[in-house]
Amino acid sequence: MKIALAVLLLLPTVAMAQSPFDGTWVAKLDSVQLPKTPEIYLLRNGTYECESCVPKIKVKADGKDYHVAGSPYFSTAAVQVIDSKDVQITEKKSEKVVYEETDSVSPDGNTLTQKIVDTSAPNGEPVTGEETFQRIGQGPAGADPISGSWQATAVKSISENGVTVTYESTADGLKASTPSGEGYFAKFDGKEYPVQGAPAHNMVCLKRVNKNTIVETDKLGGRVHYMVRMTVLPDGKTMRVTETDMERGTTTVYLMAKKS
Repeated sequence: MKIALAVLLLLPTVAMAQSPFDGTWVAKLDSVQLPKTPEIYLLRNGTYECESCVPKIKVKADGKDYHVAGSPYFSTAAVQVIDSKDVQITEKKSEKVVYEETDSVSPDGNTLTQKIVDTSAPNGEPVTGEETFQRIGQGPAGADPISGSWQATAVKSISENGVTVTYESTADGLKASTPSGEGYFAKFDGKEYPVQGAPAHNMVCLKRVNKNTIVETDKLGGRVHYMVRMTVLPDGKTMRVTETDMERGTTTVYLMAKKS
């Protein structure tokens, strides 16, 4: 459900002193190659279901908070039908709102726009974004317009604090930090290191493939959560990132530009 690139908060790493990774990097949204796996929603008879979400969500669409098991990021979800074309989803953890999403279906029923506000960052500053989807499958007869299968087509916007990361190399590892307040210091020894400020208490393992390529493995509860491969291109100002969501079985590819 969450907008693509949310994993940027845990992006990979930098090598050693004078490494090509050192500096501040910002994702280029126009370069994003989105996953082909569709999002699948069903809103019918007052009940909302997200079949493609991890974990799957099925709650009454009456605006009340309902417990959802299986996520370290949120514990309840509330779905409110605003009108015939608009639906709002709110997720909370320990009574605190950590994520809000407004889904709007176009008048012809073929385009879905998702606007999100992610307030899970440790510094409290929200990350906002907008993503569009194209309908590839109809919902069942009598279901609300949001129902059906949707293919992501574009990330229209993400606030800069959600797509920026700074790396500082050390002799045997690297430091990473984001505007949200998350970060880590990890060595290139394959061991697990904590992500400071991460709401889900993620761990990272780093592997330096060569001077220009780093592989980061993000773990959650001892299981591999994300695999991220980062390569600085020959111009030294562009980074290619390939991230694999192991839970969803999807891959996203994009470029980052060195800001400083």
